[in-house]
Amino acid sequence: MKECLMKSFTKFVLLPLLAINLAVISTIVIAAPTAKPEKLIQWRQSAYRVAEWNVARLKAALEGQYDKDEAVAAANALAGIADSGIETLFVPGTEQGKGWHETSAKPEVFKDSKRFAELSLSFSKEAAELAKIVPTADSSAVKAQFGKVTRTCKTCHDAFKGKD
Repeated sequence: MKECLMKSFTKFVLLPLLAINLAVISTIVIAAPTAKPEKLIQWRQSAYRVAEWNVARLKAALEGQYDKDEAVAAANALAGIADSGIETLFVPGTEQGKGWHETSAKPEVFKDSKRFAELSLSFSKEAAELAKIVPTADSSAVKAQFGKVTRTCKTCHDAFKGKD
């Protein structure tokens, strides 16, 4: 019964929400060059919060009894966010300021944009690989790939994120 409910929830709630999220993020990337700095900061803060939520969902799905349906949904959402072009929201003029709260981006994001882009690409690559394997891999393989994803997050945070 739980499996049937999770499949229905994933099919009728999570997947449509993911599609809407991707459409919104695509619109954000297109609109980014003309948006006000505070709007760009809000968008990136929002996207990273949704990513954080999906990382937490994956972690919960991997703890205790493996919940593959939840892991699939969260991995797909995370891969979509990682591949959305979110790094394009870090443009000159957004080094300081307030979105939903003060930006926590360090000045290094703007000084070393090449390294930031490399880390963003790494996040996208590892998240895509996670989404690819989670439907068919066993929990230990998913855990290993999830570790790679979270290490890309930590590496980028250490270099480019200040305190919230």
